Amino acid sequence: MPNIASTLPGLIRAVRSQLELTQEELASRLGVSIATVNRWEGGLSTPQRAAMDRIAALAAELGVVEGETPPPAQRRRGRTPRVPSTKPMEQMLWDAACSIRGEKDAPKFKDYLLPLLFVKRLSDVFDDEIDRLVEEFGDREVALEIAESDHSLLRFYLPPEARWAVISGRKDYQWPPDERGRSTTPRDIGEHLTKAVRAVVRHNPDLAGVIDVVDFASERNGERDINPAKLRGVVETFSDPRYRLGLADVQPDFLGRAYEYLLRKFAEGSGQSAGEFFTPTEVGYLIAWLMRPKPGETCHDYACGSAGLLIKLQLVAQELDPMGKVPLRMFGQELQVESYAIAQMNTIIHDMDVDLQRGDTIINPKLRNADGTLGSFDIVVSNPMWNQPFSPELFLNDPFDRFVTAGGTTNGKGDWAWLQHTLTCMKPHGRAAIVLDTGAVTRGSGSKNEDKERNIRKWFVEHDFIDGVILLPENLFYNTTAAGVIVVLNKRKAAGHKGTIVMLNASRRFQKGRPKNYLPEEDIRQLANMYHERQPVHAELAVITLDQVRGADYNLSPGRWAVQAVAMSDRPIADIVAEILDCDDRAREVDAALAKMLAAL
Repeated sequence: MPNIASTLPGLIRAVRSQLELTQEELASRLGVSIATVNRWEGGLSTPQRAAMDRIAALAAELGVVEGETPPPAQRRRGRTPRVPSTKPMEQMLWDAACSIRGEKDAPKFKDYLLPLLFVKRLSDVFDDEIDRLVEEFGDREVALEIAESDHSLLRFYLPPEARWAVISGRKDYQWPPDERGRSTTPRDIGEHLTKAVRAVVRHNPDLAGVIDVVDFASERNGERDINPAKLRGVVETFSDPRYRLGLADVQPDFLGRAYEYLLRKFAEGSGQSAGEFFTPTEVGYLIAWLMRPKPGETCHDYACGSAGLLIKLQLVAQELDPMGKVPLRMFGQELQVESYAIAQMNTIIHDMDVDLQRGDTIINPKLRNADGTLGSFDIVVSNPMWNQPFSPELFLNDPFDRFVTAGGTTNGKGDWAWLQHTLTCMKPHGRAAIVLDTGAVTRGSGSKNEDKERNIRKWFVEHDFIDGVILLPENLFYNTTAAGVIVVLNKRKAAGHKGTIVMLNASRRFQKGRPKNYLPEEDIRQLANMYHERQPVHAELAVITLDQVRGADYNLSPGRWAVQAVAMSDRPIADIVAEILDCDDRAREVDAALAKMLAAL
């Protein structure tokens, strides 16, 4: 085979062009960092043999010729867009649930499925980590020996008994005897899984209370809660090659999506009543590109769920500065214990150092300064529960003075209370992007009665804290068909931006997906660029003044300012003429009937 190293930069560009991949996406596919791909493409370094072989195989599969110059990127007419689908994940989870007891009783065992999914995800990512070391050292056995001797080379360490090949029985493992020489070999898969998760926690203390929350071998009245044979069926379902869960196999917040799916599918209600609002991946990326995080900035999500928005900030920061060595500093708080556990897992898998706290942010914000005041951050992002009711007394007696002095208190829905909290968490130069219900930007405007939400909006507008509002398409979110808006705040606007607000109507920027609509990838950056450029675009973007907002009684709906025409269907002229003539005939009949009635008077 010809030496491709000399033409590697052009080859990589050609492969990315044909597959329509960013450097980040190609890095995930090859199991390397984005900085590594960037160096290869820039001609600053060459891959190890294993990576070179993968690139060559990919090029051969695509028919890419060494040294080929990629064609300029074009949007091809009629191209079927790639539709993000969660079907494989959903099918895997449902098959696993049904393999335990059947569909009728499957909901009882959600709490067992998620920790088992954690183990599978950890194992597949661990294998990716070993592959990365193989790329560096050239031999798998050598890579494993090095990993065993220096766990700091890995995001996390997985002991042999917890690796999926051993759990699934595809690889043998010799269980060592205990200190008294007795066998420690588990009797069945339930005992094996319990031993495995406890071993994982011993090596990774941060996972305590995250992965070891259930006992797979628990008994009740002498009977196992889950029959080992049924549990083995779940392991076999997760072992299907179609369901690999490595870094390049699934979306960054796969675990958050899995948890949300289990809640929704099993119809337990706790998903909505407890405030579970999963943020679609593409909305998370849009927020990250709106924020454009810089190296070393502090980022906070006070309702972080599974930490999906924080992960997107880190991924976009890496793409903006692939050679950067100063990571973002991440902080999050989450109320729900399951989401908190998933957030811990996600941040470990993505090698992110995040200060995660658990608790109710409005009642008891945990991220505070030494003097007890709330911590402040460069960037705040969040998707809190929409229209959440709060007790008015909570706002009146707030020890952190977040509400009364920032436009007053609200007596109904808590959307603007979240924005008041957001403002308190922002540094003097901070910026924020918060997802809310569309009604939050219009309620009370135009009403003759005094409205507290409208008054808070007025306060934010008059203090020039609102940088922009983005109207999202409908039917993006799993638990609602409502569109949602992103409210962007900025405490220190650029001189040319003062006294203005960007209104971006992205309601038509969607593709039909399964089962939900989604924002196409090519539109995400275009929308973010449009926002930052702040140039009017017909029917999509308007830049309005504070006087205009005052004239609209503080209505901040992008649909009011960037109006999109209602789609009209074309009809043959003959049909229209026939309909008009028919209307004329009916009008004459009505006139005749009316004249007859009047004559009788």
